Amino acid sequence: MRPYIGLTIPAQAEYLDIVRLTLYGVASKAGFSFEDIEDMKVAVAEACNNAILHAYEHDQPGSVDIQFEQQDGFLQITVKDEGNSFHYVQTDSEAVTLHHKSISEAAVGGLGLFLMQALMDDVQVLTHSGKGTEVVLKKQLAGQLNRKEEMV
Repeated sequence: MRPYIGLTIPAQAEYLDIVRLTLYGVASKAGFSFEDIEDMKVAVAEACNNAILHAYEHDQPGSVDIQFEQQDGFLQITVKDEGNSFHYVQTDSEAVTLHHKSISEAAVGGLGLFLMQALMDDVQVLTHSGKGTEVVLKKQLAGQLNRKEEMV
């Protein structure tokens, strides 16, 4: 198992600043640009917000686990809850793009996934038999792809 930094926060919006601050520290130490860090903060906050708003019933306490793992030129961030999962169908990003469409054509409630996909290099949503959702977000460190291509 690779080393990682993990947080477990109550499923409440007032704890998102802790997630953002931790992400900033991890990503800046890894060498990400300010712009990439800001993009990641928005995407991770959206994933956390989805867990906070949708995973747990209003009277049910819950938590959100966030894991930051640096691997081979990219940062992987996993946001996981143990609440109610939803039926997610992975689609081709070109097929579901909002380009050349009006805002009225966008489905309500689905814009967060579009936002995460636009800001991150890879987004995977895993549901666990109706009990929990895991969102895995990946961001490539700028210049890493070019270095690997030069080696070939």
